[in-house]
Amino acid sequence: MSDVPPIEARALVKRYGELTAVDNVDLTVERGDVFGYLGPNGAGKTTSLRMLLGLITPTSGSARLFGRDPHVDGARALDGVAGFVEGPRFYPYLSGRKNLRLLADLDGGAAASRIEEVLALVELTDRAKDRVGGYSHGMRQRLGIAASLLRDPRLLLLDEPTTGLDPAGMRDMRELVKRLAAEGITILLSSHILAEVEELCNRVAIIRRGAIIYEGRLDELLQSAGGDYRLRTSDQERARTVLVTHGIQGVAQVDGELRFRAEPAEVEAVTIALGRAGVGINALVPHTATLEELFLDMTEQEAA
Repeated sequence: MSDVPPIEARALVKRYGELTAVDNVDLTVERGDVFGYLGPNGAGKTTSLRMLLGLITPTSGSARLFGRDPHVDGARALDGVAGFVEGPRFYPYLSGRKNLRLLADLDGGAAASRIEEVLALVELTDRAKDRVGGYSHGMRQRLGIAASLLRDPRLLLLDEPTTGLDPAGMRDMRELVKRLAAEGITILLSSHILAEVEELCNRVAIIRRGAIIYEGRLDELLQSAGGDYRLRTSDQERARTVLVTHGIQGVAQVDGELRFRAEPAEVEAVTIALGRAGVGINALVPHTATLEELFLDMTEQEAA
């Protein structure tokens, strides 16, 4: 059904004895999303992904892929789903092409006919005849995506696809994810590189100690941290006095700047007041928090 979300988890729990690794996770990934799944090490990301794919059984709750539960429907629930968790694995003594041929034979259908297409897509055609044991880490990551694309997926789950890559490899991987998203593939991306998530994703979820502390649109999360300003003037002390007199709270001097939070109307009034007070404005810059700043603030507050 076209209105069924690619991923839907409800009250998902995983316990190992006294340890609760995943604690009542609710998660919805809509069609066409590039969805960032974020959290510190040990937060429960990989355990969640394993339950979504049916690799481990949840203690309670449910996880559905296009409306099917892998723990009820088995392999049928993975129809149209591909990806890797904690890095792809291949036979190192076989070539890249032979590894893909083996996977295609196991999967059946039209997968074998897509081998050359996916090798070209991930730019490995020239090295396809070489043994995977001689591949760089970035080449193995790209081969992992090629293996996933053999299934012609509608949903792609990628766990830390750029970990260990050099800057050029990270750039190439980002461009590949953009191309796949442009083709209409829904992507769930787990990554520690928050600038990468900010560039690629339209929605995110943040998990801390097994529990979701934010799920929603990335742009709305970034906008929620708006209203901060940085001010440099010809007379910082007089400028501070003007700000405080006009009701601006929490004015702080940091690295030669005055930093404060205010509504746009308050900022307009303050600039007029500074001019009337004879204080020249060298710079007045709105500051929008990055995803990294928000992530650290949210997760560290939760830890406290």
